[in-house]
Amino acid sequence: MIRKILVPALLLLSLVTFAQQGTSSPYSFYGIGDIRFKGTAENRLMGGVSVFTDSIHINLQNPASYSSLKLTSFTVGGSFNSSKFTSLSGTEKAQRSTLDYIAVGIPMGKFGAAFGLIPYSSVGYRVRTEGPGFIDGNTDAVNIIRKYRGEGGLNKAFAGVSYSFTKTFSVGADINYNFGKIETTNIFFAPGITELGTQEYDSSELSGFNFNIGAMYQRKVMKKYDFYSGITFSPESNLKTNNSRVIGSITYIEETTSSGMDFLDTQSSKETLKMPSKFSFGVGFGQTKKWLVGAEVTLLQNSSFQNRFSDITNATFENSKKYSLGGYFVPNYNSFSNYFSKITYRAGVRYENTGLVINNESIKDYAFSAGFGLPLGGTFSNLNVGVELGRRGTAKALLVEENYANVIMSFSLNDKWFIKRRYD
Repeated sequence: MIRKILVPALLLLSLVTFAQQGTSSPYSFYGIGDIRFKGTAENRLMGGVSVFTDSIHINLQNPASYSSLKLTSFTVGGSFNSSKFTSLSGTEKAQRSTLDYIAVGIPMGKFGAAFGLIPYSSVGYRVRTEGPGFIDGNTDAVNIIRKYRGEGGLNKAFAGVSYSFTKTFSVGADINYNFGKIETTNIFFAPGITELGTQEYDSSELSGFNFNIGAMYQRKVMKKYDFYSGITFSPESNLKTNNSRVIGSITYIEETTSSGMDFLDTQSSKETLKMPSKFSFGVGFGQTKKWLVGAEVTLLQNSSFQNRFSDITNATFENSKKYSLGGYFVPNYNSFSNYFSKITYRAGVRYENTGLVINNESIKDYAFSAGFGLPLGGTFSNLNVGVELGRRGTAKALLVEENYANVIMSFSLNDKWFIKRRYD
């Protein structure tokens, strides 16, 4: 059965894989870029709440959930982003289509396993500024054009396993291999003063391992209600970076650059970034397959993090917090006559202090999300769609306010695998 609906999933995968960069935010210039992964579509549409176990959806935020799967599950998710950037100098708009995750979960009795790939962070920006400034040897202000461009990001290939000690308590762990490459280019021109501009090209290759452990507990309350709780912890880890910097002069031709560059200086270094430890805790209350309301808190020790290059002096990092509140509602999960009664309705809100501080301003992120889980006829599989509306940053302190809308889509395809045949 799963093979009959694998084609649309692969079409979605091909669409988002060959799409544009995963972000257009100027804030992706700092650190390892814009942290994209906010959970699967099912959790993300509830504000990021992930405290409950599910037999047909993979919960990628807590590895203790894998053993709750009853069917082999394949999930792939992507999103379309439209953003409006506002600063003191004006407004700009950008759009992106991205792959958010791809994973497989396999039930094995009291055990469960999962593996997959998550594009974790992205760098993707193009910024052009023009205004008065000073160049060496000139005491008078001249018109200066600066162009900034970046692309790349960090990916996570993961594998995990969980074990259910009882029907109400399970534990699990993930191991992640982090890898990626980030490239940025900065161009400096003073048209009318000189035909030559300066270009700086920076490249960082990233790699490292980290792991994540989790536990989940649920119990009946007043016979017909359920209480859920979940906890995860990721210790601090190292991310190795091989950095290179090339500085050269280029010819300025009608606000473009020639293909040639005369090298003035090259630098290379190997650094180790401290990936912050993370701790999350959440609780939920509801009725299985009917409704749930949950809340979750995530704490990151971002103060130990740093930028890839030490000459970025206007940005630092602080410990961050994320608060999530959301839930779902299913009118009648077992309905045979009314399709709309079987739809899962989800909604949630999220507030996040990202941990990034620029020009002494903490960058915050607010979002509201809502969507649907649409059953695919005759199967345990479903299509999840929804929208997330949010705002990040501020136009104060010469910064940028980003207002964004994300259209989120995922397939969760489920079937029984590894069944021993009774007849040949």
